[in-house]
Amino acid sequence: MTDSGLLADQRRALILDQVRRDGAVKVAELVDQLGVSDMTIRRDLDALSRAGNVRKVYGGAVARTATAEEPAFEAKSGLETDTKAALAEAAAAQVQPGSVVAISAGTTAYAAATRLLDVPGLTVVTNSLPVAELVRTRGGDHGPALLLTGGAPTRSAALVGPLADQSIRSLHVDLLIIGAHGVSERAGLTTPNLAEAQTNRALIASAHRTIAVADHTKWGVVGLSSFAALTDLDCFITDQGLPAPARAVLAESCGELLVV
Repeated sequence: MTDSGLLADQRRALILDQVRRDGAVKVAELVDQLGVSDMTIRRDLDALSRAGNVRKVYGGAVARTATAEEPAFEAKSGLETDTKAALAEAAAAQVQPGSVVAISAGTTAYAAATRLLDVPGLTVVTNSLPVAELVRTRGGDHGPALLLTGGAPTRSAALVGPLADQSIRSLHVDLLIIGAHGVSERAGLTTPNLAEAQTNRALIASAHRTIAVADHTKWGVVGLSSFAALTDLDCFITDQGLPAPARAVLAESCGELLVV
């Protein structure tokens, strides 16, 4: 295939799809397939590597799987910001006034929380320290009521552990907005942190409806621990960069797929 008219995001999605299918790609072969320069392909691989989707090797890249490294909240905040904003808007549109909404840790879920500060009568349950601080400081007197789960903080600013799990299990929430470190057909939603996976399971069990928010760079990334199967999700919100085969898997497995 030769198509030098592809946009960078489209080109990178094709490269990532090939990595997930074949396990590896070579720069020289991608130059021929995509009809672009060697330097352009190397920049694409750099971008995919920074996003955690591939691991660069001499002459190309290989799939990155079973990661146990947990990025800090600040490190993830600057990634895919425009895409996260679009996902956040779509997730916030699902929230009804007067409802109880749980929001997990993670930068995409945090972006959704920023859109909920003016929803009347809302109660926000969260194990995310940044979300809690956002609601506390910017919600004002008429902003959402806040319930923080308690627990021990992780590098991603999530409160986890037995205290968090116990408090969450006692609750019943209308809607959960949850992010993920990685998403795949086999492993479902994953995180590198075992304790965070357990707390995420408690959040899902407490929710009447669960919405997952994850941009296309999360597809094919597998963290150390699974916390939800794709069939556990009532709605999955992602972006146009997600390859067609992945969309087909999600459309078949989840209650609803929204591509923004």
